[in-house]
Amino acid sequence: MDRVFNFSAGPAALPLEVLQQAQAEMVNWHGCGMSVMEMSHRGKEYMAIQAEAEADLRELMGIPANYKVLFLQGGASLQFAMVPMNLLRGKASADYLNTGEWSKKAIKEAKKYGAVNVIASSEDKNFSYAPAFSQWKLDPNAAYVHITQNETIGGVEIFETPDTGNVPLVSDMSSTILSRPFDVSKFGLIYAGAQKNIGPAGLTIVIVREDLIGQTVAGTPTMMDYQIQAENDSMYNTPPTYAIYIAGLVFKMLKAKGGIAAMEKTNRAKAKILYDVLDASSFFASPVAKENRSLMNIPFTLKNADLDEEFIKGAKARGMIQLKGHRSVGGMRASIYNAMPVEGVQALADYMREFEKTKA
Repeated sequence: MDRVFNFSAGPAALPLEVLQQAQAEMVNWHGCGMSVMEMSHRGKEYMAIQAEAEADLRELMGIPANYKVLFLQGGASLQFAMVPMNLLRGKASADYLNTGEWSKKAIKEAKKYGAVNVIASSEDKNFSYAPAFSQWKLDPNAAYVHITQNETIGGVEIFETPDTGNVPLVSDMSSTILSRPFDVSKFGLIYAGAQKNIGPAGLTIVIVREDLIGQTVAGTPTMMDYQIQAENDSMYNTPPTYAIYIAGLVFKMLKAKGGIAAMEKTNRAKAKILYDVLDASSFFASPVAKENRSLMNIPFTLKNADLDEEFIKGAKARGMIQLKGHRSVGGMRASIYNAMPVEGVQALADYMREFEKTKA
């Protein structure tokens, strides 16, 4: 069976070469006589896999030595609770930027542990933009400032890293991590579910400055204490071993292809292909402000929404799947993470032009 172009927002496409390597190593990893899935997480084989994955991620992202890298579970949604549990550190409130559905969920969860100051919101225009930093009403006494770097549903991305002074900046990078370079030292904490741009579902990566951990809110479960996880090298309990192994293969592939800077160049070229179609069309439209258009998640609408299903059906017949927009916003969405080849994006652009010619 030929592989399709999978535009899913997550779980998303994985690089073919990674899948092929995993296939080759499935039943007998490096001659050890067993699969990675069968290894003890405390055996020397698996511990070497995880250590190498961490080292490669540190190299790719330029993660400073005073930051811990944690391989956790529960997705970004669990981090909505773990962040305030660990980072309020005796303070009464935290600042949150509201740019879409995932921001709203993070805000709702944080309110269970302290006061939330919404520093700015784009809800007034249906989350079609990100408020400029000059509009943020920051509290200098906040425990931290939380942003959603890229709203997977709305396709709104924040490209500039704000300077929040002495207040740690926390970023949900679930759908933008590894897509372009970031200066990790400008963040107090970065978290990301793996199932978009890293690896399989089940793994969550947290990168946290070590001086921020160790003072949790009362009642924080042991498993949700960053310091406990750090002290145990993410092995307080059994980690998602196979997902970490696949993530490690992805990290190696990225290094071999020139790292994140090279990936950004490709990602910008891919996004331009689709945005050029949208900008030249009176039949398709992008709902997102140009300065905040995501490189990873591109929502678009048809002039006549009654044609949505026909468009999606035609795309599937041409080997392009998962283009239906999120249930909360409708329309279409093309998620073009690192593993989506340029050929897939070009095929979608060609189909969009063809569809417009026949239906406009």
